[in-house]
Amino acid sequence: ENFDAQFIKKFCSNRFDSFEFLPSTGASGGIITIWKSHLFHSHLVFSNGFSLTVEFTSKHNDSTWVLTNIYAPCTSSGKQVFLHWLRNIQMPDGIDWLLASDFNLIRKPENRNKMGGDISEMLQFNDALSAFGVVELPLYGKKYTWTNK
Repeated sequence: ENFDAQFIKKFCSNRFDSFEFLPSTGASGGIITIWKSHLFHSHLVFSNGFSLTVEFTSKHNDSTWVLTNIYAPCTSSGKQVFLHWLRNIQMPDGIDWLLASDFNLIRKPENRNKMGGDISEMLQFNDALSAFGVVELPLYGKKYTWTNK
């Protein structure tokens, strides 16, 4: 539910010294974005109950980009609120934008580790992603971007 610089140093090298976070609610949620302040100027652009958006500007070449870190809800009603928000993001075309996320949604049935899945949620999720033309950056060699190893 809370982070400070001392806690960050327990699991990151000392060079990772800046962060923004969204506290967890009970045992779920919570987002943290951590970076090296000697490499980037940054500021918090937006946050809500499931996302944290930070704009970064390189101290090396002044290039600017935006990172939206998402931990989407797990409940059906929460997913609907999230998908409504996602579909309505108005990110200008000229902005370099990266979404890093645990969407708690899948794009197709074979993305699940067991049979089943809500086809309606999959269609809504794909529709939301298609609305602003994002490109998926797959994790090669792994089926998912997480592991229990």
